[in-house]
Amino acid sequence: MTVFSLSRSIARDWHSRSHIIPITVASAVAVGAMALVVYLLWPTWGTESSNIPQRLPVSIGGTLFNVPPASVRMKIQRHSGPQERIDLAFAFPSLAPPDSARHVSADTVEEALQPIDRIFLSIAAHHDSLAPDMRVRTIYPRYLDQASTPGQDGLTMRAFRDNTPYGNEDLFFSNTPSLMARCSRDAATPGMCLSERRIDGADLTFRFPRSWLSQWREVSNAMDRLTLQLHRPK
Repeated sequence: MTVFSLSRSIARDWHSRSHIIPITVASAVAVGAMALVVYLLWPTWGTESSNIPQRLPVSIGGTLFNVPPASVRMKIQRHSGPQERIDLAFAFPSLAPPDSARHVSADTVEEALQPIDRIFLSIAAHHDSLAPDMRVRTIYPRYLDQASTPGQDGLTMRAFRDNTPYGNEDLFFSNTPSLMARCSRDAATPGMCLSERRIDGADLTFRFPRSWLSQWREVSNAMDRLTLQLHRPK
């Protein structure tokens, strides 16, 4: 009788432990899963261990540029490696990457119409098209007025004739420092200027407000600085 009772006691203990083991294992798995979720969701912004690089090496037309990620205007272009084109923006005159783009709403539309404080830059592979300086020497003269007008602080202007591909635009140029910019005239929207240059397999097109020509020397210097920051000659 004693042996039978002892056997029943042992059976009960084994049966009880057989339930505890899977419960313990399940609890350990749940704790591990919770720890993993907490680790994955833990905020990492504001820490020094950010994996975002300060510069992206981008190859355009076989030419290497080191680009600040925050200056890239379109997310789809925000990656390293070969690209056909990349569009950038920089605050002027600091040339730092601008703050995040502001969304325009009914409450912020007046703020959105404030003067532009950025210089825009597009870099694209030229595929052996006509170089910007050759276009200035061989194409533009066909459409320019013969007369030139002295501009501010040594800048010279020549207007494009009406009913030409560049009607309602003017060409501004200077040799010291070097500047060549084609600018639309102010109308319903403020006039904008573009200035182009070529580096190996890529063409750089800078865009800025025409009103900045009042400080054209600073603008010219800014474009030179940006070019050097993005592409340092070997």
